[in-house]
Amino acid sequence: MLQWLRGETVLCVAWVLALVTAVLVPPDAQYIDYVDLHTLGMLFALMAVMGGLQRQGLFFRLGRAMLERTHTTRQLEGVLILLPFFVSMAVTNDVALITFVPFALEVLALAGQTQRVVPVVVMQTIAANLGSMATPIGNPQNLYLYSCYEMDLGSFFATVLPYAGACLVLLAVFLMVRPSQSLEVPQVSGEVPPLSGARVAAYGVLFALCLGGVAKAVPLYVLCPLVLIVVLMADKQVLLHVDYALLATFVGFFLFVGNLGRIPALTSLFQSLIQGQEVLCGVVASQIISNVPAALLLSGFTDNGAGLLLGVNLGGLGTLIASMASLISYKYIARTFPEKKGKYLGQFTALNVAFLAVLLVLWLILG
Repeated sequence: MLQWLRGETVLCVAWVLALVTAVLVPPDAQYIDYVDLHTLGMLFALMAVMGGLQRQGLFFRLGRAMLERTHTTRQLEGVLILLPFFVSMAVTNDVALITFVPFALEVLALAGQTQRVVPVVVMQTIAANLGSMATPIGNPQNLYLYSCYEMDLGSFFATVLPYAGACLVLLAVFLMVRPSQSLEVPQVSGEVPPLSGARVAAYGVLFALCLGGVAKAVPLYVLCPLVLIVVLMADKQVLLHVDYALLATFVGFFLFVGNLGRIPALTSLFQSLIQGQEVLCGVVASQIISNVPAALLLSGFTDNGAGLLLGVNLGGLGTLIASMASLISYKYIARTFPEKKGKYLGQFTALNVAFLAVLLVLWLILG
């Protein structure tokens, strides 16, 4: 238990902050209103559905099929990097990295291209983090802010798509300047469970219902029980892959932010610091506490949801903890190629800072 808690630092911090502020604002009936049940329910439903599709090996099969059409190292890197960029828009950055980082490590090792592991995995991580910003379901902070500020799709896309598009251009530039050579792509032998058409179809229907839930066209009290029933019938092991620690982290921050909002002096202070500076505050806060907690914390003190949305998504670039999804890639590198950890951290930081700088310049230009 203690070892598990050490691995869930953000969860522990969230609940310590919640308990400390509970001393200043004793628990009462208003605590119930702090918790955004819609966000929690949607996160659970999406994680369960994506876990089901992942256990069917659907995304692995997609990657393998695309690899069969590559003939150069540039094409190989392009497939490995662009897959998480686009797939993360539908399945979240975490799921994209959990699926495609080990896939990339296997492919590059079999192809005798392990010297490309570090830059490819770094760029996969950047691609997943920035690709996921393009949709309301691409990452937890988007889902929360989209619900919290009751955004419409038009304003959401107007805020994020210019930057997601710019990221795609930057990824293309990176690939173009990389040295390339002819390559015979090896057969990928990763273990993939037999594909069940019935299960994939069921998860596909549930995913469509989840999209309806994000738009609040499908009631949460219908969606969540339905997802739970179908998953229990199809593959109950999926429930073991839901990130319950993330859900508990959200609850802790909901309580913390709710309590802060009832302390007038602190509310005034935070509002004066944040309002008008949502993008920069989102970027800076993300470097320290990561972008999901930053979104939860800062949302309590500003009405500018678009600025905060942009800030915490751009803020996923930078330090290793700026986006918790980035730790997924690092753990795979540390476990598979421990001798490359230092090189990985150096290239990760340099490329993340470079991407962040370019996108902040774009923000200044667009105003």
